[in-house]
Amino acid sequence: MTYDAFARAITADGTITDPWIDGVPRFREQPIVLDPATWRGMCSAAEDMAAVYNEMCQLVSEEPALLESFFAMTPLQCAMWACSQPLWHGIARADLFVTKDGLAMAELNCDTPTGEAEAIILGRIAAERANDTRDPNTALEARYCAMLDALCARELEPSAGKERGPETVGIIYPTEFTEDLAVIRLYKRWAEHHKRRVVLGSPYNLERDDDGALSLFDERIDVMIRHYKTDWWGERASAWDDEELADTEPLSGPLGAVLECVLDRRLTVVNPFGSVLPQNKRSMAFMWERIHRFSVRAQAIIERYVPVTSRFETMHREQLRAQRDGWVLKSDYGAEGDEVVVGRFVSDADWSASLDHARTGHWIAQRYFAAEPNELGETTNFGVYVIAGQAAGVYARVQAGPTDAQAVSVPVLVTGPA
Repeated sequence: MTYDAFARAITADGTITDPWIDGVPRFREQPIVLDPATWRGMCSAAEDMAAVYNEMCQLVSEEPALLESFFAMTPLQCAMWACSQPLWHGIARADLFVTKDGLAMAELNCDTPTGEAEAIILGRIAAERANDTRDPNTALEARYCAMLDALCARELEPSAGKERGPETVGIIYPTEFTEDLAVIRLYKRWAEHHKRRVVLGSPYNLERDDDGALSLFDERIDVMIRHYKTDWWGERASAWDDEELADTEPLSGPLGAVLECVLDRRLTVVNPFGSVLPQNKRSMAFMWERIHRFSVRAQAIIERYVPVTSRFETMHREQLRAQRDGWVLKSDYGAEGDEVVVGRFVSDADWSASLDHARTGHWIAQRYFAAEPNELGETTNFGVYVIAGQAAGVYARVQAGPTDAQAVSVPVLVTGPA
C-alpha cells in the first residue's frame, strides 16, 4: 500500500487529520509484532510501576511537608494535591524501552497522556491485514469508560431522592494548540457512545453558576476530562534560569472553581488534579533517594525498571560535566521529549550550558540506558496504557535517538488469540 492510501485509511473516520508532520509521514504501516510473553512482561512492568507511584503518593500524604521540601511544588500545586489526594490516577502511559538488561521506564505520564487515537486506529488497520495476531488496544475504550463510570459513582453526590442520570462531560484542553486534537475527538466520541452529553472548552470558559455547580460555556458539567496540564493551571516559570516565560500568571479563578466543586462533590475530574505530584519527575528521584521508605516489593520494582535518579541540585556539577555520556537531564514537568537533555547526544558546550542554566528545583539527573535498536537503528518507545491500575493498550513510537515530536507512530500486534 502506498503511504497516500495508508494515510486515507488512517484519516477515514475523521479522528486523525494530520498523517504528515512537516511534510514527512508520521505513521508507519508495518507493525511491531510481540509474542504473548513479551506483551505480558510489558503489562506487568506498567502495572507494577503504577502501584509504586501509588505507594509514593501514600508516603507523601503522610508527610505533606515533602511537597515543598523535596518536590519544590508551588502553593497552587500543593492546593491541587491537597484537594485531590489520594486520587491521582485515571489513565496513564508508562514509556518502556527494551534494553539488554530487560525493560527500563523513562517516565509514567499520568497527567495528560496522549497517543490513544493513534494506537487504536493503527492497531485496527494492522489487525485487519494480519493473520494469527490480535490488536492489544481493542478494550481501551471500554476500560476508559468503565473507569469514568466508577469515578462518577464514587465521587459525585447524588441529588436528594433522585437517581443520577447521564452526566454531562466537559473536555478541557488548550484550544490554542492543535497537536492533541485527535485525542480530544476520541474522548468526545467515547463519552457520546456512552450516552453522555459533551461540551468542549478551555479553563478560561469555566465558572461556578448561581447554584454552585461548574459550568462550561454556561452548560453545567458533572465530569471534567482534563487534558490541560496541571503545571499550566498553577504558577509557571521556565525550567531555565536564563529564560522568562511571557505568561506566568496562574489560572487561580478557574482552578479555584473546579477544586471547590470537587470538594463539594459536584464534579469529578479525570485525570484527577492529584496527578500533579506523580507527574513531577522528581518522583523518580524520590524513589531512589528515599527507597528505604518503600515496601520490599516496591524497592525491587524500582531497582528493576527505574534508572538511578537524583534531584539535580544534589549532584556535583563537575561529576555530571565529566560523565556527560552517562547522564540525562529531565525537567520536572517536561513532556513528550521536551526539556530532556541526553548527554551523549549533545555537544560539550550544550551540556555545560544545560548544567549552568538548569533552574534549581526543576530538574533531575538520571542514568542513561541504552535501548536496543531495530534493524534501521531506531529505538522503540512502548507506551503502555494503564487504566485504574491495569494495563489496557499500547502506543509505539520509533526514532533514531531520544523520542520527541518527530517520532514515527507504529502499530503493535500480539501473536496468538485474545
